[in-house]
Amino acid sequence: MNIKNSFKLPIEIISIILLIASDQLVKFLTVTFLKGQKPLVMVKGVFQFTYVENRGAAFGMLQNQRVFFLIFTLAVIIWIIINLIKIPQSKMYYPLRITIIVFLSGAIGNLIDRIRLSYVIDTFYFSLINFPVFNVADIYVVLGSLVFVYLIMFYYSEENLSSIFKKNNNKIKKSK
Repeated sequence: MNIKNSFKLPIEIISIILLIASDQLVKFLTVTFLKGQKPLVMVKGVFQFTYVENRGAAFGMLQNQRVFFLIFTLAVIIWIIINLIKIPQSKMYYPLRITIIVFLSGAIGNLIDRIRLSYVIDTFYFSLINFPVFNVADIYVVLGSLVFVYLIMFYYSEENLSSIFKKNNNKIKKSK
């Protein structure tokens, strides 16, 4: 497989870098202006910016499982990159590629925190519904996941998706 044909390095890598940079900038601003401070209330009783060190997964599950998160996240990132490379560069698959890039950026954004700090910095809190505090990378992961499910269920046919992996599987079988 020719990687240049299946992975537009400049556009996709720059997109990933910009998305990760946005996440890291918000986290930097959160540490700079909110660490050790009272939350910044935007709409009383509804939404605020705050500083939280999340040592667990979504909704604070699996607290202090750093090694597990590092290994799991690295495995997921590698799997995503391998599969991203398999997706054709045709317009038909752009929504899927963009969705995967957004998800991947979120995974990498939170991985950076886990490697650098041993925890993830969370910022956004919807107090109206007492929703767990989250960050920009979490938004990327959730949106990427939701759009991915939508694309798989309603946009792409089973044939569209199986053709991506069937082509690659046939190449593997032929080389044996």
